[in-house]
Amino acid sequence: MIESIASILKKQGHGVYSVAPGDTVHEAVSMMSANGIAAVLVLDDKRLAGIVSAKDYGNRVVLQGRTARETRVHEVMTSPVLTVALEATVMECLAIMDHHKIRHLPVYSNGELLGVVSMGALTSAVIADQAFKIDQLMAYVGYK
Repeated sequence: MIESIASILKKQGHGVYSVAPGDTVHEAVSMMSANGIAAVLVLDDKRLAGIVSAKDYGNRVVLQGRTARETRVHEVMTSPVLTVALEATVMECLAIMDHHKIRHLPVYSNGELLGVVSMGALTSAVIADQAFKIDQLMAYVGYK
């Protein structure tokens, strides 16, 4: 059975990397680089205001001839941000991501931000589930 969103968050940790809307894009990109991530949430007084990703940086800063040190996050962030409830399934999250062409989904429960799931974490869960099912089927038919 495919892992739940709760178990994925538990495995990867509930840490949320965030910047404020008035921070520079340089600060956001530096945080992404330092932590090996491709997006950070934009929190305005603990309220989710947006998300800024490496893709946003490329499209809205670099390609427009702006500078990361002079551009503020609120100028380039994606907003509003799609979110999911903790009870969402992996397949529901993947469908949302595919439909909206996004790679990160903040997860909420009872109004509290619990973490962010990425396309990579979700696809890894699906692949692990498929490998488990294949092993079970191979054992059932006597190939193992």
